[in-house]
Amino acid sequence: MDYLITETTPSSGYELLDSGDGEKLERYGDIVMSRPDPQALWEKRLSQDDWDRAKAQFSHAAKSARWELSPDVPPKWKIDFADLSFMIRPTAFKHTGLFPEHAPNWQWISEKIKNAKRPISVINLFGYTGGATIAAAKAGATVCHVDGSRVAVSWARENAELSGQKDAPIRWIIDDARTFLKREIKRGKQYDGIIIDPPAFGHGPDGDLWKIENDFLPFLDFCKKAMSADPLFFLINGYASGYSAIAYKNNLETLMMDKKGTIEIGELTIRESDIKEESSRKKGRLLPCGIFSRWSN
Repeated sequence: MDYLITETTPSSGYELLDSGDGEKLERYGDIVMSRPDPQALWEKRLSQDDWDRAKAQFSHAAKSARWELSPDVPPKWKIDFADLSFMIRPTAFKHTGLFPEHAPNWQWISEKIKNAKRPISVINLFGYTGGATIAAAKAGATVCHVDGSRVAVSWARENAELSGQKDAPIRWIIDDARTFLKREIKRGKQYDGIIIDPPAFGHGPDGDLWKIENDFLPFLDFCKKAMSADPLFFLINGYASGYSAIAYKNNLETLMMDKKGTIEIGELTIRESDIKEESSRKKGRLLPCGIFSRWSN
């Protein structure tokens, strides 16, 4: 089986300018930001002056992790990215509300839905700020977006409106993913496309504890029961430290053993911009960001 390396490349909305020494330098629209990234285990290529020009810098001292923003940085701003639009906000825990490395999977989802030539229903579990949800809706699917965070769901709805999908057939659900799936199964609701992006650890809106090592396998069983008789795709994204895309592949093989289809696995990466020098050009490196495994018929 081939191991795919997907790449998010520089665009007008987003660009990875440099990385190294445990940090990454990014441009979101017109605003350059620097923040930690433990995968950047190599040397930076740009000068310290280039890094110091970032207008938003995440300080990660042990007791004072926070953003340091220039006065002209707004609380939020809009960018156009991957044929969608997003509101960017520097948040606690160094996030911005967008994981650019997912763009190739959004394209894959969109193509699957458009090529299906039939009505498709999709559920996006742990949906965060809605990139996959909006891509699926824009491609013509009816979508159920589930996240335990009221802030994340509100943000996703804002992104849907910015992307011209305010009136798209999207159900916005604030709930624990397991609790909601159980209710959907009892109601006999089924989905042609399932997207999951499970965290390593977390809490639902009612304090429900999630630990991937304990809860992932039972959760997949719920997903199986909520799958339609003629499914189109099943996508698992992963960030949990220590897990391999092969582990997710093994689960999908068992889950989809009675269905005809293809499984692909690989890494989600972001390509740095090329660095131009007087006499040469250094090709941008790949920053590894996560893993995925996906089944489709």
